[in-house]
Amino acid sequence: MKSPRLQQVRPEVFLSQAGIGGAIIEVPRKLQQFQPEVFLSQAGIGREIVEVPKNKKIFSQGEVGEAVFYIQKGRAKLSVLSREGKEATISLFGPGDFVGEDCIAGVRSTRMASATAMTACTVLRIERKEMMRVIHEEHFFSDIFVVYLLARNTRIQADLVDQLFNSSEKRLARALLLLANFGKEGKPETVIPKVSQEILAEMIGTTRSRVSFFMNRFRKLGFIEYNGTLQIHSSLLNVVLHD
Repeated sequence: MKSPRLQQVRPEVFLSQAGIGGAIIEVPRKLQQFQPEVFLSQAGIGREIVEVPKNKKIFSQGEVGEAVFYIQKGRAKLSVLSREGKEATISLFGPGDFVGEDCIAGVRSTRMASATAMTACTVLRIERKEMMRVIHEEHFFSDIFVVYLLARNTRIQADLVDQLFNSSEKRLARALLLLANFGKEGKPETVIPKVSQEILAEMIGTTRSRVSFFMNRFRKLGFIEYNGTLQIHSSLLNVVLHD
C-alpha cells in the first residue's frame, strides 16, 4: 500500500474539492465582474431574445412601456401616428441601438411612438425593472448607457438644425449617410437594406417625388447605387459639405 505522501496529486481534483485547509466558496453576485456585452447578447433574468419579422411592431404607440429593447440584428424605425391618421418616421435604428428607453424615465407611461421592424430583427427585451436595477447597480453599464443617450441627444439636435436650415437635398444626403453609419465609430456600412422613398420623405420632411428626384441625381453622379440594396459612397459627403 502506497504512503499518502507518495500518492500522485491530481490538480483538477485538488482545485475542485474542499479538503483540509480548504473550502468551496460561492462568489457573491456583486463580486463577479459585470460584462455589458454579455448582458446585451444573452437572455437571462428579466431579459428575453425576441425575433421580430419584417414590418411587425416591436411595440406600439399608446401601450404602456414595460421594457427597453436592444437591437442585436436588423433595422427598425420609430414613427408617430397623428389623430388624423398621418404617419411620420422620426428615427431609424440598427444593431447596437436601444429603443423604448423612455419607459424608465420616472413614472411608467404610455408609448408616444411605435417601433417597427424594417427588416427581420433580433432584439433583446429587457424588462423595465431589470433595466433600472442594472443602471443603479452596475456603474460601468450606466456610464455606457449615459454616453449613448448623450450621443443620441446630440443627434436629435443636429437633426433639428438640419431640418431648419438645410435644403431637402442636403437633408436627404445626410439621412443616407447616417443610415450607413458615416460619422460613427467603426467602419461605415456602405451597403444597407433598401429604404422606401416614403420613409425617407417622412424623415426629412418633403415629398416622395422630391426624394425620387434627388435619388436619381445622386445615382447619376455616382454617389449611390441601388438594386435591391442601397450602396452609399463617401463622395455623398460633398452634397452635405457644399454651400
